[in-house]
Amino acid sequence: MVARNRSQPIFALMDFVKYQGTGNDFIMVDGRGGTFSRHAHDVPKLCHRRFGIGSDGLIVIEDSTEASFYMNFFNPDGSQSFCGNGARCAMKFAAELGIIGDTAVFAAIDGMHEGRIAGDEVHILMKKVQPVQRVHEDYVIHTGSPHFIRYTDQVESVDLLAEARRIRFSDTYAAVGINVNFVEELPTPGSVRMRTYERGVEDETLSCGTGVTAAAISYVSRHPQCRVVNVITRGGALRVSLTVDDAGAFSDIWLEGPAQRIFEGTICL
Repeated sequence: MVARNRSQPIFALMDFVKYQGTGNDFIMVDGRGGTFSRHAHDVPKLCHRRFGIGSDGLIVIEDSTEASFYMNFFNPDGSQSFCGNGARCAMKFAAELGIIGDTAVFAAIDGMHEGRIAGDEVHILMKKVQPVQRVHEDYVIHTGSPHFIRYTDQVESVDLLAEARRIRFSDTYAAVGINVNFVEELPTPGSVRMRTYERGVEDETLSCGTGVTAAAISYVSRHPQCRVVNVITRGGALRVSLTVDDAGAFSDIWLEGPAQRIFEGTICL
């Protein structure tokens, strides 16, 4: 038997910090200098709630020559897209690392974004959205990730997993996937309640920033005079403010809400 050098660890170790934004929880890793690349294949394990840390996604803060940092987001299945709540948490983590102050421009898979930290809240400027697509009474809106929006009178009574999976795995959307949201208009003008099924997670999540943004845009499409929408998710409340031009395109879209550091740790890989 070959003797092992006991000064060498048996496992690779990875430091991380856990954040949550209205119940969307994320593993945060400082990957500057390319230090995370060798662990990228471990994303599904890291996000697993039984065999790993557990999260709705993993975010790696990387170097950028064009912005303060690059937010590299992975869904639990290893796929990639933009993540609104993840971006808000990434701003807090980048500030913790000393990369930014209260404001920053950061890069992500869908391009450049502005962000600002205001106490416990983080505000993120989302990408412009062209006129929404109507599918009968429903909406399909791309806000950095594709979203299907369906309105209902009682969102809490919806059999979300069954209904959402029927849409997400339909012939129309199965190949690429789509996030599915059910939205209920509330009596207070400019307010909705929503639930989201996220592709990549393949389950209901407590909140979804790009989904909240899509829901707000669909609401403004139904109520053209509205410019600020309060959205209640199962994990908490978020706000979306925006402008609309004469052609029906949406811009100056700000997603606003809390982001909180939960804990830090080291995991064996």
